[in-house]
Amino acid sequence: MRRITGKTKDETLIELQSATDSQITDGPAVLTGFRINLHSDESSGNGLSSLLDRAPLPGNTESEKLQPNKDTVFFRDGVRRIDFVLSYLDDKDGEKKQERRREFEANLEKQGLELETEDKSDSKDHKTYFLKIHAPWHVLATYADVLKVKVPFKESDIPHGQDVPLECLSQPFRLPEHIMHPQPDYFTYPFEKTKTDFFLINDKDTFFPPSTRNRIVFYILARCPYYKEGRKDRDKTGIKRLLSNGTYTAAFPLHDCRYWKRARDAGCESERYNLYKNWARFLIFYKEQPLNLIRKYYGEKIGIYFAWLGFYTEMLFFAAVMGFLCFTYGLLSYDDNISSKEICDPDIGGSIVMCPLCDKKCRFWNLNSTCLSSWQSHLFDNEGTVFFAIFMGIWVTLFLEFWKRRQARLEYEWDLVDFEEEQQQLQIRPEFEIQCTNKRLNKITQRIIYTPTDCVCVCVCSHQISLIVACIIGVIAYRLAVYAAFASIIKDPMRKIQLVGRFITPQLATSVTASCINFVIIMILNFFYERIPKTHLEYENRLTMKMFLFQFVNYYSSCFYVAFFKGKFVGYPGAYSYMFGKSTKLRNEECDPGGCLIELTTQLVIVMAGKQLWGNIQEALLPLNIKGTCSSSSFSFNHYSRWEQDHVLQNFSQLGLFYEYLEMVVQFGFITLFVASFPLAPLLALFNNILEIRVDAWKFTTQFRRPVASKARNIGAWQEILNGVAILSVVTNAFIMAFTSDMIPRMVYLYAYSKEGSMRGYVNNSLSIYNISQIPKNNMPEDEWFVNLTTCRYRDYRYPPGHLKEYTHTMQFWHILAAKMAFIIIMEHVVFVVKFFVAWMIPDIPSDVKARFKRERYLIQEYLHNYEVEKLKIQLIWVSLFSHNINPLWDQL
Repeated sequence: MRRITGKTKDETLIELQSATDSQITDGPAVLTGFRINLHSDESSGNGLSSLLDRAPLPGNTESEKLQPNKDTVFFRDGVRRIDFVLSYLDDKDGEKKQERRREFEANLEKQGLELETEDKSDSKDHKTYFLKIHAPWHVLATYADVLKVKVPFKESDIPHGQDVPLECLSQPFRLPEHIMHPQPDYFTYPFEKTKTDFFLINDKDTFFPPSTRNRIVFYILARCPYYKEGRKDRDKTGIKRLLSNGTYTAAFPLHDCRYWKRARDAGCESERYNLYKNWARFLIFYKEQPLNLIRKYYGEKIGIYFAWLGFYTEMLFFAAVMGFLCFTYGLLSYDDNISSKEICDPDIGGSIVMCPLCDKKCRFWNLNSTCLSSWQSHLFDNEGTVFFAIFMGIWVTLFLEFWKRRQARLEYEWDLVDFEEEQQQLQIRPEFEIQCTNKRLNKITQRIIYTPTDCVCVCVCSHQISLIVACIIGVIAYRLAVYAAFASIIKDPMRKIQLVGRFITPQLATSVTASCINFVIIMILNFFYERIPKTHLEYENRLTMKMFLFQFVNYYSSCFYVAFFKGKFVGYPGAYSYMFGKSTKLRNEECDPGGCLIELTTQLVIVMAGKQLWGNIQEALLPLNIKGTCSSSSFSFNHYSRWEQDHVLQNFSQLGLFYEYLEMVVQFGFITLFVASFPLAPLLALFNNILEIRVDAWKFTTQFRRPVASKARNIGAWQEILNGVAILSVVTNAFIMAFTSDMIPRMVYLYAYSKEGSMRGYVNNSLSIYNISQIPKNNMPEDEWFVNLTTCRYRDYRYPPGHLKEYTHTMQFWHILAAKMAFIIIMEHVVFVVKFFVAWMIPDIPSDVKARFKRERYLIQEYLHNYEVEKLKIQLIWVSLFSHNINPLWDQL
């Protein structure tokens, strides 16, 4: 290894020429450990900066080529590709950091990597050094063998499926063939260094694509130690620890070009430009995604996410159409809603006096004051809602089953069938090591293991759950307490808000404000949901299950309250139920005469739409977080290097995809668990996801550094979460239709109690009578304008005053309850039977994929057999020739 440092010009020139001769004479193997250090003495002019004006580097013959365009992905020689870049600041008090860097970089060179350092004087801020890393062929071959990287050995001759019928209709949605399939199909086999002649190696410099090269280099960086030989602190290993303790400020592979312009260098693929042009622009939202190009540039893990998101969005189209038709049916049947007409009729609804909905502050009120909310409720609470709820139970099954088939096809096409998780997933996370003080020695591996303290884990989890429960109770208490305040303000004749009061009822005001408060609490609690498990794989698995559990409670708790608890435990006048007892004076909420479904709809719209809007605003503001001005098109990129342009971009963390998945799965819960209350939820999700795909694509291509390519054969633990949500959604929608919706009581009245065979008289039938003189004083309004009233009505099925069974449930109540339970059982069984039948009918792996996989396995074995036979024949020939030549010599001796 030769370092070019502060020597005389002649001595340095001789050493550089010697290195050049060695490279030309001995080939790539001699380059192991070769390093060019560009730290120069600015004042004296000695060193490489002055040398470059005089002596050519390998691969350059003209003096003007000594300072090439800096927007390149190659070393200064223009030959060796930059596979990774490390950056650091030269701190005045950073002697320990300098020592770590020296040891780490020396160990990298021992591993065979080639390094080249850019001096801080050449950087934009004059503070940052950049260490460029190149992996030569022998290093790539060694670690490709270790990681079992699949590489091509023969071009595939298996034909793809037949032409799709009416393919001409899909042409406007398709992308050019070279974008959809950036490389031909090959038969692949895990790379073996001893069988290089078996594989299709036309050019060793381009045989491994950049995504594979940066994955191999990161594998080395994550395992390279930075301790001196003979020292005992062998657990101090890997680039992640060096990043966490500030030794290096960043570590990233390079984008291959600017996103809006092709690379000048012919050896650069310009895949980033192709992705931006054909994927990351919103105006082409109707186009298909170039999944193969995404996988080739970013790796399989990111590719599988966008494949899932795209498939989910496509399936949402069918749910959105059905939801829109259901909503349209509610609009068209608007004038046929007899119940709402009776509520709004001054002679019917106007003559019915309802009992106060709260103590002291609430008055007796006329039923026709809820006219508007009863009409709104009909839009979502109609006969079409039942059909839509059943349809969504089947839709979610079709979505999951067809995704399994799509995933199986991608596994085959992307060579992930035999994929096993890489060992770097089990490396200790530096964040965990820093915060953890509990260590022990593993008797098998003789390595230090960091284990979390059990009491700390239990305390943190208990605190988080307690915080969520406390917030839920607080919101419910707010709803109970504020209702009386809204009732006294909105309906008070002394206040000049009667015009607003006609459209905003106390129920609506309470529901909307409570939903907004709940949404704000949800956003705040999201900041307190992170915990530090032990390893990368364990981190993702535990974080996935735990975060979704917390988010499930956080986002859906208010909807569960409105759907299944509000109005169910109210009691009746004279025997009302209170939250935490009568001493709290927090009387349980009642539903409108039209039911609680419209309030559930309001809650769902505010939380779901608010979350999506807030997420889009955060992503839209992402460019404001970019450091400096390098992301601006006004920036003069010709004066700044490719590594500086990428350095100022946002870092894509290892858990970046986790939060993308979490956002979509929470949305999936909204459109399945409570879809019976809001059929337009899939339509809102569809519009959001169309935007989400292009916004995510734009972030990846323009705002993020290039992530390290990593593999994944499926969406991981999210698959099981989706299955669980799908099963739970059948139960929740059945209970919503039975207990939250007013459909079952209406059907019971229509077919069992109506004398005319119509819904006329249903409103009067659904309201019970109570004697005002029997209402306790604590439940009565403070004013006394009701002195002429003798009875009031309330929503329940109880016998009237004077009856032998006064204020007990009528037989109709039990008939309705039996009908609700029967509906739940029938709907659940019908949907579950259809779900399991559909899942049984649709195989997880398409038959053509199975056939092609078996065919490929057979051909691989055949080619391997022929290769081994030919290799054996050649060996036998050489042995024969050797023995034929050696025998005469032996005889002479």
